[in-house]
Amino acid sequence: MNEETILAKLPRKHRNLVLGIGDDCAIYRPKAGEDLVFTTDLFVEGVHFEQVSRPIPQRALARSLSDIAAMGATPRFCLVSLALPDWANEQWVADFFSGLLELANETNTALAGGDLSHANQLTCDVMVCGSVPRGTALRRDGARPGDAIYVSGPLGGWRHRPTVIPRLQEGRKLRGKATACIDISDGLALDLHRLCLASKVSAALDHVPLLEGATLEQALHDGEDYELLYTAAPRTRVAGIRIGTITSGTGLLTCAGQPIAPQGYDHFDRR
Repeated sequence: MNEETILAKLPRKHRNLVLGIGDDCAIYRPKAGEDLVFTTDLFVEGVHFEQVSRPIPQRALARSLSDIAAMGATPRFCLVSLALPDWANEQWVADFFSGLLELANETNTALAGGDLSHANQLTCDVMVCGSVPRGTALRRDGARPGDAIYVSGPLGGWRHRPTVIPRLQEGRKLRGKATACIDISDGLALDLHRLCLASKVSAALDHVPLLEGATLEQALHDGEDYELLYTAAPRTRVAGIRIGTITSGTGLLTCAGQPIAPQGYDHFDRR
């Protein structure tokens, strides 16, 4: 197995791309009136997953697609950089790209390129470019006191969510309706706190919808739900589950009247 044998099995053309895999750079030509949005997400052995015989490609791509969904955007292409340890053999690599391309095809996301390397532990970095009509991207900084708070589905954290489903369609339907939006990657409490800080507001939760078997503590703090968390003006009708109200102040969180700490998964928190 070498770099050329891996690349030879990957698709070279896609309708979204002027030029894809096979040159120094991919070429994507955006349409007039589009804004492009970009995100990247690392997936590291020993941090996000343990060494396994079966690859985890769909989760690696889905995490980045969830960011695209939170902007109300449509994915266009992805770049995948993969550092392979000795245990990742040729069949593992083939299965990895097969699984990744399955989700990429389902979401019309072109694999435009990336990089391959060797490492002591498997590391995957997935960058996704999406597009949205100019000026309509959802952001974190638009929530105002009185806005209702919603989530796109019940929560419970990584213990209760074996698969990640990027809420792309739900995100696009929120354009022009939601005042702020973020995806829940690090826990409801921490990601709601981030939205509140960006919008210079606070939040009061009435209740939190839970996945079967999940606890409130897990839903608030465990992370990796990848549902959308968003706000809308009181008279705006949006899909989802209403969980609370935006209040005045900056960054204060309560649930059923009790203060909650803005804690969730943090790579650099050594406690």
